Amino acid sequence: MEIVNYIYVYCTDFIINLANIFNMSYYEVNFLLFIILYPILFFGSILIYILQIKRMNKYTKKTH
Repeated sequence: MEIVNYIYVYCTDFIINLANIFNMSYYEVNFLLFIILYPILFFGSILIYILQIKRMNKYTKKTH
């Protein structure tokens, strides 16, 4: 359980440092990371995966 606490403290400190670097509040950085950036990356990676599967299927149909 100690490792979980360490990771939480490290991540919180990281976000606080980002907020200080960009002259923003902790809540603004949290919002940008977890409400804006994370969903874009998550759904974008799913979209790229689906497109790659379609490309691969298209390629394998041509070769057989």
